[in-house]
Amino acid sequence: MSATILLTGFMPFGGERTNPSWQVAAKFDRATIGGAAVRAWELPVNLKRAGQALAGALQMARPEAILGLGQAGGRTALSIEQVAINLVDERRTRETGGAIGGKPIVAGAPDAYFTRLPVAAILRALARAEIPAERSLSAGIFICNAAMYLALHATRDNPAMPVGFIHLPYATAQAARHRAAPSMSLEMMAAGVEIALKVIARSLARPRREAAT
Repeated sequence: MSATILLTGFMPFGGERTNPSWQVAAKFDRATIGGAAVRAWELPVNLKRAGQALAGALQMARPEAILGLGQAGGRTALSIEQVAINLVDERRTRETGGAIGGKPIVAGAPDAYFTRLPVAAILRALARAEIPAERSLSAGIFICNAAMYLALHATRDNPAMPVGFIHLPYATAQAARHRAAPSMSLEMMAAGVEIALKVIARSLARPRREAAT
């Protein structure tokens, strides 16, 4: 039986009509990538409802890995997030920028969780495909960071489970509204996410092969 990777994206927010994170995630729903079955889930841009949707997705899909996607306007590359912090400011309208407010995502929980994705392997694979990518040290304090934190917190008892988050730039279709901001085609973003899924799938297959020998 193949492993399952849960792939999440977000609804549009901040006045946008679309969100590239869900446009990309939806392309892979029920696809088989690298031998793993992918289930895509759309999350609302609201802390409480996103947490409920993520919990429902985990219960229904029972994944062996989780990859979250989100939009971060102003980024120039696929940004693989290194850390999620236990802080959210729902007054923000985007992932970048500072803030003076905020509250814990989960009261009494750890201050931060580090990604459990094979980041170095994903970055090498993206570099070979000539897709702009980077390691990011801040996922912001908006809902994307919260979704990454909640996924890592929910799976904290399974430290070997690959869980993490990739921020996407604006899609080229959004560039008309953001003329000064960088953008990337949906096709290139999807190609990059597919590469990341393949690397994650390989990391899942390796322990299975070792257990069988």
